[in-house]
Amino acid sequence: QVQLVESGGGLVQAGGSLELSCAAAGNLYSINVWKWFRQAPGKDRELVASLGRSGTANYADSVRGRFAISARSRSTVILRMNILKPEDTAVYYCNVDSRLGDFWGQGTQVTVSS
Repeated sequence: QVQLVESGGGLVQAGGSLELSCAAAGNLYSINVWKWFRQAPGKDRELVASLGRSGTANYADSVRGRFAISARSRSTVILRMNILKPEDTAVYYCNVDSRLGDFWGQGTQVTVSS
């Protein structure tokens, strides 16, 4: 099992920045890919960014150049969000794709005011 806890969400004005953190506990050795998803009201959950074991990062077109995913440690992954827009408002979820299955955090709210 892998337990995930997100933190760092909040309210920010358009153009501002936030940093989300995902802390993992449990069978860390099993993690293959770290991912950040988001879900806005009335919309499907969408993949925002991913980070593989090799360090390769991928981004959705909507956030490329503004968001950056990185590993702060073996157990913590960061999503740095810059130049935030009102359309970035959503609940952001950390997810890991592991050899033991797929695990999710509880989510953290990000609200960007115009």
